[in-house]
Amino acid sequence: MPTNFVVHDNFKVEQDALESLLKDFDSQGEYVVKGDRNAIKKFEVGNKVFNVKKFKTPNVFQSLVYRYLREGKAKRSFEYARKLQQLGIKTPAPVAYMERFGIGLKESYYISEHLDYDFDFRVLNHNPKWPNRKEILEQFAAFTFQMHEKGVNFLDHSPGNTLVKNKGNGTYDFYLIDLNRMRFETLGFKKRMYNFRRLWLSKTMINVMSPVYAELCGMSVNQVHYWMSYYSRNFQKKVNAKKVRRRKRRG
Repeated sequence: MPTNFVVHDNFKVEQDALESLLKDFDSQGEYVVKGDRNAIKKFEVGNKVFNVKKFKTPNVFQSLVYRYLREGKAKRSFEYARKLQQLGIKTPAPVAYMERFGIGLKESYYISEHLDYDFDFRVLNHNPKWPNRKEILEQFAAFTFQMHEKGVNFLDHSPGNTLVKNKGNGTYDFYLIDLNRMRFETLGFKKRMYNFRRLWLSKTMINVMSPVYAELCGMSVNQVHYWMSYYSRNFQKKVNAKKVRRRKRRG
């Protein structure tokens, strides 16, 4: 079976060990995520720890698309992570990716260095009394502004896809994960506001974040607040309407 295996220059020493753990993915390692679509396992290699994401096997049509027309998710994850690093945007270090082909793409894996983080953005959605929540949200708004300024349109900018590390002294680092849906382009004002929609921001969260973003981008607080709220509410209404339709079908 033809195989495409690419390892980052920083991890060439571990290349053989990485290839071996991919062969033993199903029987070795510790599950971090075991979903219907994708699975993530944690592996130790020497004194290093790696996360390996195995993407769901695509259907026949998708497998042909990923072989001949479009780069697969594993390759995109690896290349986008390298691009983010070049831009100074944090993400768990990209290590390698592997693709196995038949007529189309059969299997694909993305390997990143394991990151010891403190929490992900979701806790801020669900815990209004989370310690230093206001300061974290303000810093996250500034982080998202810098991401936009550097031409990164993270299409999956959602609560589960930002990991947070507490640096101490009231400062936090933000790391992006699940990178395969991303565009590198100039973002106008409304596209920037639209990019906030998947974060499931409450009114209070928008009240905290919009003044920070407004000051950095040179727009009025009212404009930023209005459009951030507009796109967030519309997205939430659509998702909730879908849930209601699903419940009705099941009922």
